[in-house]
Amino acid sequence: MIHQYKLGGYNIVLDVCSGSVHVVDDVAYDVIAVFEDKNREGQVDKIAEKYSCQGVTRGDVLECFAQVEELKNANQLFVEDLFEPMAGALKEKTSGVIKALCLHVAHTCNLNCSYCFASQGKYHGERAVMSYEVGKRALDFLIENSGTRRNLEVDFFGGEPLMNFDVVKRLVAYARGIEKEKNKNFRFTLTTNGVLVDDDVIEFANKEMSNVVLSLDGRKEVHDKFRVDYSGKGSWENIVPKFQKFVKERGNKDYYMRGTFTHHNPDFLEDIKTMLDLGFTELSMEPVVCPSGDPSELTNEDLPIVLKQYEDLASLMIERDRQGKPFTFYHYMIDLKGGPCIYKRISGCGSGTEYMAVTPWGDLYPCHQFVGEELFKLGDVWQGVTNKDAQNEFASCNVYAREECKDCWAKLYCSGGCAANAYHATGSVRGVYKYGCELFKKRMECAIMVACSRLEDEE
Repeated sequence: MIHQYKLGGYNIVLDVCSGSVHVVDDVAYDVIAVFEDKNREGQVDKIAEKYSCQGVTRGDVLECFAQVEELKNANQLFVEDLFEPMAGALKEKTSGVIKALCLHVAHTCNLNCSYCFASQGKYHGERAVMSYEVGKRALDFLIENSGTRRNLEVDFFGGEPLMNFDVVKRLVAYARGIEKEKNKNFRFTLTTNGVLVDDDVIEFANKEMSNVVLSLDGRKEVHDKFRVDYSGKGSWENIVPKFQKFVKERGNKDYYMRGTFTHHNPDFLEDIKTMLDLGFTELSMEPVVCPSGDPSELTNEDLPIVLKQYEDLASLMIERDRQGKPFTFYHYMIDLKGGPCIYKRISGCGSGTEYMAVTPWGDLYPCHQFVGEELFKLGDVWQGVTNKDAQNEFASCNVYAREECKDCWAKLYCSGGCAANAYHATGSVRGVYKYGCELFKKRMECAIMVACSRLEDEE
């Protein structure tokens, strides 16, 4: 399968199944588009005529066809999709092995964000914080179910996890104390809205957290429209100086400024520019996840605006690269020389199988976006997974489980997409969140274009 597109002055050709990316001239671009046409002689004549004013001859076009044939023979173009039979088998190999947990140490929050998918941290239930005993058992559960995996990941999440910071510190100390004995290595991350960040938090996180995710929506007026406290006061003025100090003391690395854009700011590039002006360079801006009909929901009218923002963002990244002021955008991180292995490409994120979320009470869910959906409660950290039917549904959920994905050029990049978004949009974890698909495909086109530019600049 071939995907061709023009963006940023580049003619880009992606071979889906090999992952090969080719930047080509206009003649080669047209040749590849008709390469498999049975009337090759007729196509040669058409292309030669089209570019005759540029001095292109029929012989030149024939030579181009021959070069494309060489790439095909080298498995860099028109590679056949042979992965479908592997999809289930690859996932079975890691069956029962868990590599990461999202610990919901606080089902409560000190902000009252109206767009919050977690119902202001309550996840459609009661406010609660995780006890040390439950968290300790969750870490033991992870070790017991991690098989021979040495590297394990634990995300401290909420609500706002710093509202239970003492337990976070105690759990990290417990894990560090048993790492060597259990032959494991823990990688911790923390997501925070910043309200409770102080010197103690910064010192601890910079010592123990491999990554921190800091919530900031960009422009003050955008951020303060949603990210308010319970009196309705915006949090921008309070958290920005804290985040600046936090990031500086981390050496300006191993963090993400994580924003959310909604129907109210589809021009989210302006928010990214604000983050850059504030000195932040590791950025993520996510489309809102909210129920249909919510005032924050992205609309069809927003779509062309958002797609153009992604293109303009790619252009800004290239411009700043050439100015010596690069920055990272999470969704544009792509490695054209050695990307994700085929297992990851066809099996997806591993929610419900390799990765699970743990509530303050020790209940297990496939991921943080399913917490509170009782249909998907998998079990708990004492008894393990008891809802095998639900887990099997996630285990069988790969890119080839969705008919709509089979002929999509982006399938080996999105791996079938987010099961939670699919469920909330369609009622099935095997559904397709079509709006999200459009955003993802544009992001991938832009990410590949930026990567091509960077490789070009290295030469």
